[in-house]
Amino acid sequence: MTLFYALQIRTLYLCLGMLLFVAHPAISADYNSGVTSKVLAKTTLTGNGQKISYPLTDKAEVTAMTVDLAPGAETGWHKHPVPVYAYVVSGSLAVELEGGNKLSFTAGDAIIEVVNTMHNGKNLADVPVKLAVFYLGAEGTPNVIRETK
Repeated sequence: MTLFYALQIRTLYLCLGMLLFVAHPAISADYNSGVTSKVLAKTTLTGNGQKISYPLTDKAEVTAMTVDLAPGAETGWHKHPVPVYAYVVSGSLAVELEGGNKLSFTAGDAIIEVVNTMHNGKNLADVPVKLAVFYLGAEGTPNVIRETK
């Protein structure tokens, strides 16, 4: 394992840990009393079953942001050339993948996004969706590529 790869993995864990401040009770043994934790997701695969892989670069860049979808709003068809992880803070999100597969997520769910696969997120409910999103990218590489027609 290269040092760069190890640093990327540590960055991912740090980002997810800061966002969620939750994991497994054994992990919370390192915290003060009154702190609990819960694992939301642990996988080696993306949402459509692809093996997770990280970009090989010496210009790693992590982007943390929130994404809000109003009732009835859609993200539009797009793909990510980099690994993306999200947490549904509130609401319900329906995701359609190229090829017709559908995924759904609700408040409290962790999302292991698809990489290099076109998809469209939709808020089908009458309340807003709020996501906390983390992109593990590289300087100069876009996090989102929109569908062009």
